[in-house]
Amino acid sequence: MTIEDSPLFCSTELARRIECAERQLIDAATEAARLRSGAASFVLPVAGGAACFAEAGSPMNKVVGLGFGGVPDDEALSEIEQAYTTRETPVQVELANLGEPAVASAFTRRGYQLVSYENVLGRSLSGDPQPVAPPGVEVRACDDLSAWLDVVVEGFAHPDDQGVVSHEDFPREIVERAERDMEKAGATPYLAYCDGEVAGGAGMRVADGVAQLTGAATAPAYRRRGVQTALLSARLSDAAGAGCDIAVVTTQPGSKSQQNVQRRGFHLLYTRAILVK
Repeated sequence: MTIEDSPLFCSTELARRIECAERQLIDAATEAARLRSGAASFVLPVAGGAACFAEAGSPMNKVVGLGFGGVPDDEALSEIEQAYTTRETPVQVELANLGEPAVASAFTRRGYQLVSYENVLGRSLSGDPQPVAPPGVEVRACDDLSAWLDVVVEGFAHPDDQGVVSHEDFPREIVERAERDMEKAGATPYLAYCDGEVAGGAGMRVADGVAQLTGAATAPAYRRRGVQTALLSARLSDAAGAGCDIAVVTTQPGSKSQQNVQRRGFHLLYTRAILVK
C-alpha cells in the first residue's frame, strides 16, 4: 500500500469542518425554499448546529451539525420539538459518531429512537486528480437546469437495491424542489452524456476547503456504463482546482454509491446516526 492509498484519518476537527459545511448547506437550501415558496420555513441555531424546516415533506427537515459545539439544553430542545410539532413533522436528528457522546444521551433521554445510519466518506485532493471518463461518456458544466433536474430526479426514483435500504422515500415533486433549492444554495450542477444523450447528473458545493459531492444519479438505461465514475472524476478535478483539500460524500451503508466512491479512493470517515422523535 502506498501513502496515497492509505485511508484518510478523520480527526474530530475534520469531522467538525465537514459537519459545519453540511449545516451551512442545509441552512442555505432551507432559505432558498423559503424564498421560493414563502412556506413557514425555519432555521433554529442550536449548539453549533441547526434545526431546519424547508416545507412539508422536504429532505431538509432535520437537525444537523450537532456534536461539536456543546450539548443542547432541554429548553432549546423543547423549542425545536415545538416548532416541528406545529408543522406536523417528526423531529429527525443526524448525529455524527465523532461528536460529543453527551449529545446523543440528551436525545435518547427524551425518547428519540435510532432508525437508520448514513456513511460519510472522504478523500484527500492532494496530487491534483485529473478527470477520467470511459469511452462515449462526457461530463459538462450544466447549461440546462431542466435536463439536469429530470435525470437526477429520475435516477433517485429508481435507486439501486444494493446495501441498506433508506428509511426515507420522497415524492418526485419534493425531490425536484429540494434539488432546485440545493442549486440555489450553491451546489454547482453537472451533466453526464452517454453517446450524446443525457445520462446522469450530480452536484458539488465548496465550503471551507471541503468539496461536498451532492445529488449524484444515473438514468436507469445508462447504468453500469461508467457515468458515475465520470461525474465523480470531473468534480474531484474541479474541487482540487478550487483549492479544496478534501472531498466528501454521504451514502447509504453498503450501497452501490459507496462502492463506486471507494473505488475512486474514498474511505469511510464516520457514520451519522439517524434519530427520530
